[in-house]
Amino acid sequence: MKFSAKLVIGLLALGPVSYAQNPTSVPPNRTEAKPTATITSTTQGLKKFEGYFNFYYDEKTGKILLEVDKLGQDFLYFSSLSTGVGNGGPERGQASSSMLRFVKEGTKVLLIQPVVNYRADSKNKDEINAVESNFAKSVVFGFVPVAAENDKYLIDLTPFIVRDSQGIGSRLGSSGGRNTGAAGGYRLDETRSVVYMPNTKNFPQNTEFEAMVTFVGSGGGNIAPDPSAVTVNMHQSFIALPEAGFQMRKFDPRSASGQFSYLDFSAPMSESMVKRTIRRHRLIKKDPNAAMSEPVKPIVYYLSRGVPEPIRKALLDGGAWWNAAFEAAGFKNAFQVKELPEGADPMDIRYNIVNWITRSGNPARAFSFGSSYIDPRTGEIIKGVVTLGSDRHRQDYLIDHRLVTTLY
Repeated sequence: MKFSAKLVIGLLALGPVSYAQNPTSVPPNRTEAKPTATITSTTQGLKKFEGYFNFYYDEKTGKILLEVDKLGQDFLYFSSLSTGVGNGGPERGQASSSMLRFVKEGTKVLLIQPVVNYRADSKNKDEINAVESNFAKSVVFGFVPVAAENDKYLIDLTPFIVRDSQGIGSRLGSSGGRNTGAAGGYRLDETRSVVYMPNTKNFPQNTEFEAMVTFVGSGGGNIAPDPSAVTVNMHQSFIALPEAGFQMRKFDPRSASGQFSYLDFSAPMSESMVKRTIRRHRLIKKDPNAAMSEPVKPIVYYLSRGVPEPIRKALLDGGAWWNAAFEAAGFKNAFQVKELPEGADPMDIRYNIVNWITRSGNPARAFSFGSSYIDPRTGEIIKGVVTLGSDRHRQDYLIDHRLVTTLY
């Protein structure tokens, strides 16, 4: 008896299975009425920002109106803290990313986060849909359109922008942070929060929003000039996903690469359902047949402005040493470190960034870390972020000095 037949018989032997059916519970199809106002008439006199998602700014109300013209299309959502708390609290540069899509359901436009960790790497659409329908998605926000025009909808995005997108309110008053005072958490005060227009911008492949948000609470210490009011800037981005062509590479635990994994329900019985690949930048040779070739597009990391000398030069020179590893892999001038151009926004998704973070307190606490924000479908690094503590060099100096004096 074949294996598949045995499996079917075994399942039937477990006992009868009944499925509840209630076809009358499905509502009949009906056409939902669109808003009577048009986008053209509603945005008359407002400042327009053209780009990936067009949006409008109303200077009288401080509102951002977003033009949704990509219903059902996946895009990358990137959220980050563009000004930090310091003093042991959430730091500038912390971020998170996910994949989102806008859908129109009934009278609302919903922002949905689909399932990406469970999938079927199959060409069979029914098999793909079977996996997707068995796991819950998340509706992260809902909007009632204020205007419509053809297949486009205009929504008030302001409540989505002016919110605690990084979830730091409860952490500000926790005992886990140094010098943050009593536990209890902070709450966002809308009367002291606003869309921050200097960093609200638009580009062909990414739309950028920022808010200045104020948290109020009963914290103590030196968490802010007034510990009862902590104000930070939070940045959010809608970003076009990379074009096709990225080659996923199998993860090897002996390497130092970060792992990207998901569960593949279409995997054959001879393979693991857990697919493990590496997080990496897209790097392609200009001449694929050459032993040594420059890349089509180099990997460039930008050092945030304001790093003092001689640390700045040391970071730029030291970062360039990575080219030796890329040359061993057959790439010339593939990795570059530059100073962030004047006027460039470190939150812009186009820049891999090395953030210089200033902290107060004991220099023995110095630390640095790196992270990456990826295409959730493939693990391709879209933006890399390195966080260097400003007291790290002092700590390293003290360690080296102590070793030298001890040994000699």
